[in-house]
Amino acid sequence: MDFDSQTRPNGVSPITGQVLTEAMPWIKNVTGKTVVIKYGGAAMVDGELRRDVMADIVLLKIIGINPVIVHGGGKAINAAMRKEGIDVQFVDGLRVTTEEAVNLVRTVLMGEVNQDLVQAMNRHGNMAVGISGADAGVIVAEQQSPSLGRVGRITQINPALVEDLVASDYIPVIASIAIGEDGGIFNINADFAAGHIAAAIGAHKVIFLTDVDGLYLDYPDPSTLVASLSASEAKRIIEEGANSGGMIPKLDSAVLALDAGVHRAHIVNGTTPHALILEMLTDKGIGTMVTASSAPDDFDAAPLGNFASKLIDGR
Repeated sequence: MDFDSQTRPNGVSPITGQVLTEAMPWIKNVTGKTVVIKYGGAAMVDGELRRDVMADIVLLKIIGINPVIVHGGGKAINAAMRKEGIDVQFVDGLRVTTEEAVNLVRTVLMGEVNQDLVQAMNRHGNMAVGISGADAGVIVAEQQSPSLGRVGRITQINPALVEDLVASDYIPVIASIAIGEDGGIFNINADFAAGHIAAAIGAHKVIFLTDVDGLYLDYPDPSTLVASLSASEAKRIIEEGANSGGMIPKLDSAVLALDAGVHRAHIVNGTTPHALILEMLTDKGIGTMVTASSAPDDFDAAPLGNFASKLIDGR
């Protein structure tokens, strides 16, 4: 027998109930919806932080969200290349990937980074499935520039495998490599991969986890951190080349997804504890939100599922 004075010596704080009550309308709003999460940066490198992020993604799945994870692995690739004596070079922020390097990139992304993420998620149940963009031709690409070697420009997304995994209640974890139109393998920028995949599967939103708090108009001046903006405002920032702290590729990918019909894109600091939960399930959220003006008529949104379709506002 356990007495209340022993098990709850300080009582029960009503704050817990308040937090859960605040989350309810947001849970209702996202249940059954598909969300693409681009995962990278320091949140991937730090082992404890990585386990926490994977646990939060599992929680999102438990409450009815359909997460799809897209990842790169820049720091792990850099370390592997240096170990093998391969020069690490970048042109306009993109990694120069030689024929020798592309095989190493594939090995690191699939054999190391992808499996670490899958293992961390599957500590909570057998739900994560690791694939590469080359599997089942999910991502097809052509060479972006001869000066970059095996760096690809996405030409096509074949979403069937991803959609089948989501429909079977698995969480796809996708490494950002592609099958080439020439039959070879291409290294793909993970931000662009996430934007293209979100558009192709009809995701309801796409979230980019990064190492800063969101989009700055003049990085790192905290007074210029943007809470929300429209897709047209994002396009203007891209055209003007604002000092955004390296956010232009993410903005480009966000705009691509929004123009295709995805409702919202978010840029969130993945090093903030429980960033995904704070963004998706609280009144204020965190980071920067980019909103679409309207969805194109031919946008085919991912299905909600039987239970989520019953959650209709105004009833």
